[in-house]
Amino acid sequence: MSLIIPALDLIDGQIVRLHQGDYAKQTSYDFDPIKKFQEYINNGATYLHLVDLTGAKDPNKRQIDLIGQIIKQTSADIQVGGGIRTESEIKALFDIGARRVVIGSLAIKEKALVKSWFNTYGADKFVLALDVNVIDNNPYIAISGWQENSGVLLDDIINEYLEVGLIHILCTDISKDGTLTGSNVALYQDLIKKYPTLKIQSSGGIGNLDDIKAIKNTGVSGIIVGRALLEGKVYLKEAIKC
Repeated sequence: MSLIIPALDLIDGQIVRLHQGDYAKQTSYDFDPIKKFQEYINNGATYLHLVDLTGAKDPNKRQIDLIGQIIKQTSADIQVGGGIRTESEIKALFDIGARRVVIGSLAIKEKALVKSWFNTYGADKFVLALDVNVIDNNPYIAISGWQENSGVLLDDIINEYLEVGLIHILCTDISKDGTLTGSNVALYQDLIKKYPTLKIQSSGGIGNLDDIKAIKNTGVSGIIVGRALLEGKVYLKEAIKC
């Protein structure tokens, strides 16, 4: 069964959406993040995704107090990401009750360090955010807030982290993110065929219920939905039903 995972991106306490990771293409929403997550829970969500974009830009400004309030005031498990760079940040997030920490660029740049965290805290405590640009049918991982092509192929990094027990990945086709034009179904079909033991979360492109049905049929473990929920393109109860 595919979980619907509502997502919120936060800058200085405000809910925002970036178009394909570009801070210059920002849409702001006039919702209180605690109330919005509570609304999602009331409508059936059991797992939530939160991205601290302020902390991603400047780790010294990580919104740890707000994230702690959100976790405390909701009954759902929450995975938290946004430019995590250090073990102290990970400890702080686990201390306030984050269910899992999402690691992105660092998993490519500092593999030995991230692998040591898998060994220390357990592979189930982490989600690798592997965001890709598909070039000539090959998914290359982008890093540094999607601004840089790492030159690393998706399969290569998955295979490397399987050696330390990798369980959860969150894979985004960057070209689909924030577009409401549907997900890259073929990408997830391929991943699930190659890696049947992984719990794969899809992200990017969901614009309507048909998009959710299409991606659900691939067998992903979770479907992250952000903008479509915020803008009323998809209603959570209907998404969970389908």
